[in-house]
Amino acid sequence: MTSSTEDTVRTERFESLGIAPELIATLADRGITEPFPIQTMAIPDALTGRDVCGKAQTGSGKTIAFGIPMVMHRTETRPHLPFGLILVPTRELCLQVSKEMEMLAEPFGLRVVAVYGGVSLKHQVDEVKRGVDIVVATPGRLIDLGDRGALSLEAVEIVVLDEADQMADMGFLPQVDHVLRQIEVEHQTMLFSATLDGAVDRLVKRHMADPVYHEVETAQVTVDTMEHRFLEVHHMDKPKVVAAIANSTGRVLVFVRTKRGCDRVAEQLRKEGLAARAIHGDLPQQRRERVLSTFVSGTSPVLVATNVAARGLHIEGVDVVIHYDPPQDSKTYLHRSGRTARAGDIGLVVTLVEYNQIVEVRTLQKEAEVLQPIVKMFSNDPRLRDLMAFEPPEFVAFEPSQRRRRRRR
Repeated sequence: MTSSTEDTVRTERFESLGIAPELIATLADRGITEPFPIQTMAIPDALTGRDVCGKAQTGSGKTIAFGIPMVMHRTETRPHLPFGLILVPTRELCLQVSKEMEMLAEPFGLRVVAVYGGVSLKHQVDEVKRGVDIVVATPGRLIDLGDRGALSLEAVEIVVLDEADQMADMGFLPQVDHVLRQIEVEHQTMLFSATLDGAVDRLVKRHMADPVYHEVETAQVTVDTMEHRFLEVHHMDKPKVVAAIANSTGRVLVFVRTKRGCDRVAEQLRKEGLAARAIHGDLPQQRRERVLSTFVSGTSPVLVATNVAARGLHIEGVDVVIHYDPPQDSKTYLHRSGRTARAGDIGLVVTLVEYNQIVEVRTLQKEAEVLQPIVKMFSNDPRLRDLMAFEPPEFVAFEPSQRRRRRRR
């Protein structure tokens, strides 16, 4: 096993990584001229056919890291028999990855098809019948097509497991195992994940051969690229607090715990004059796509989402993430917060805390290593207009014995 970390990687240009000139030109047309660290580390090994494990957060450039080696591996097109397979956890991520893969595949005349649930199965069967070189799929819908004889994996030569930790969290690993067991020919496997322990490690050991490991980004790096604010607010004042923050910034992603709460909060924010839309698992897929499109375009700059609905979303330019309902653990906090501060940019993360949530949020702060005071604010507080500039007071932690002594005085 070999490995590398971001600290050991020199700054490179795409030309030095062995990438085809037509791909370099395609990337340059999109203003992409220098690779991200995960691309610098993973692409050379992937081009040699090595199995690759990449530990990197969402937004670190993983799609290009595995997409370039896949399209450069191009082989003769065979009806219904793709040579490339990319497994992703969610429908939204499936669409986003497929669009980026289409951009990389175009210079070579390769056809990319997205396969995911929530839309017409017949339409996707028809798309596959037209011919497919690379399939981007959620595991369940891929199995559906295979069971109907509409799609075969017998010619797959490269497999990518993207956001593997999220697939594990969402209970998809049995389906992933089932898919991978269908690929009986020798093939290359690339896996990308924010974590490589637990169920993901078992997946690596079961389905990968002597992989090379590359680590780009840890949870702490993600925390350090964000400004964090914790606000104690009254339950009835929360929509107005969000409105005060959103009215002075760009795109805002608001996280809530439940689907019912998602709809309710979006409606409350609209009453405050915000162009807010809700996205959650109960919405039909076409509506989810429309909602996401309005957020990406800026037509509706406030998106209220449940955690599951937002898993794996690759949205550039999110200015503020607001935890309307504090997450239940530090992993969820970091994952939600990672929708901003993408690719090293600075982002703002705001957590709204009600009086009876302070103890649990203190525990969350300690686990996430984000120790800050929880500052009480009302919706008319002028500091809400620029929380990035607001400097919270220094955090001071007291042991219980110290608190008792202070009270006796």
